[in-house]
Amino acid sequence: MDTVIMDEIGVISSALSEKIGEHKYRVWFENTAKMSFVDGELKIAVPNAFTGNWLEKHFMGDISFAANQAMEGDVAVSIDIEPTMAESYTRSSGASKDSVAGKLSTEAKRQANSRVRKRPSARKRLKLSFDNFVVGRHNKVAYNAALSAAAVDGAVYNPLFIHGSYGLGKTHLLQGICNELQKQRPESKWAYVSAEDFTNQYIMAMKERKLESFRRRYRELDLLAIDDIHFLAGKNSTQQEFLHTFNSIDLAGKQVILASDEHPNMINELCEKLVNRFVSGMVVKIDRPDFDTRLEICQNKLAEMGKMLPCESVKYVAEHIKGSVRELEGALLKLIAYSALHKGVLSLAVTRSLLGDHLVEDSSVMDNKDAKSAVADYFGISVGDIDSAKKDRTVSLARSFAMYMVRKNSNMSFPEIGKLMGGKNHATVIMACRKVEGLLRDNSAVSWKSSVGNRAVKAQGVLSKLNEVVGV
Repeated sequence: MDTVIMDEIGVISSALSEKIGEHKYRVWFENTAKMSFVDGELKIAVPNAFTGNWLEKHFMGDISFAANQAMEGDVAVSIDIEPTMAESYTRSSGASKDSVAGKLSTEAKRQANSRVRKRPSARKRLKLSFDNFVVGRHNKVAYNAALSAAAVDGAVYNPLFIHGSYGLGKTHLLQGICNELQKQRPESKWAYVSAEDFTNQYIMAMKERKLESFRRRYRELDLLAIDDIHFLAGKNSTQQEFLHTFNSIDLAGKQVILASDEHPNMINELCEKLVNRFVSGMVVKIDRPDFDTRLEICQNKLAEMGKMLPCESVKYVAEHIKGSVRELEGALLKLIAYSALHKGVLSLAVTRSLLGDHLVEDSSVMDNKDAKSAVADYFGISVGDIDSAKKDRTVSLARSFAMYMVRKNSNMSFPEIGKLMGGKNHATVIMACRKVEGLLRDNSAVSWKSSVGNRAVKAQGVLSKLNEVVGV
């Protein structure tokens, strides 16, 4: 085990020397720092605070890069001060033979360099790729944009912003871009991370006073892909940090790819500068798949799992499960499990019975985010206005109709609807629903201010138009 660890440390040392240059390595590492692995973490011992601060400020990104190459994964790195090293570790040429790096023979260094060159990126492939992504009318534009982003060396659209409801393939495209980049240009530096992970890493870097390392890690990338970017909403400090990161990558002519459940303009509590940056690139939406695409997705999923189901059952799933790809997969898994337990006997009648709970939800529950977007567009406001505390006539009217539509077309409770609408009290939802019910009962005219002037429409006409838009 010790031999393996020393070998990996040798690879790291050699890769680091190659990256920063032999002179810098000899001055700051060969006779000054001692590397060791403790519980999977690379620890670098130095004789004094000055050396530690210098290494952290100027070389932390290079150290992390070399360590990740050697270990084929993300390796935590820390720098510790060991005053006892001051006597045995000096910057004289005579001490080089006693250092960890100095113990490597010329042949060992040659082998280490050879190992590094054989895996220039040393990154594990992400789970999802373009190979098993099903393209249809609902996602063709997003797919083509993703292919372009992966194929070109540099930024095509900055950023490429993909949005749509959950389970429609946004993550699949982001991971596909990263995997394709690694395949075509393995020397490229890229990162795929969720906005939550980015936030947590930023907070930890501040606490540990390692912001310089954090910034170098992200700002020197050829491609940065961040999933669920809407997670940054309301996190002002992280938004500012990401804005600077985005600007650095953009100025270097490199690529940023983002995914979100909502259009940038619809993300509440996102700073104006970020919104402007997002919409300045290519913003593309993924819609729900049509029947033909759903059928192909089902067939592909079965092929991936090495399973078979009756054609009529597969078609039934594709015809009636109209939500996300995850819902399709869940329905198929239920049928596969039943078929395995009952030795392959699966009729259409049994399929209907097994998927009854899926069909009830699918037939009665609309996409609540789409409903909010439709209401916001109709009344000429943003989704953020609906979620906000604004109480002017237009926003209040739109919010009431949004609450009423969700209540009538889903199984959500009043408290759940209140949470969906920006954390409103359940009593507010009840009052809003009663208000709209009264307007519809009397078919009263409702009026509001829009971008084209004052509007007045009968309540039933408003609801009819909104239902048409969301497909209820």
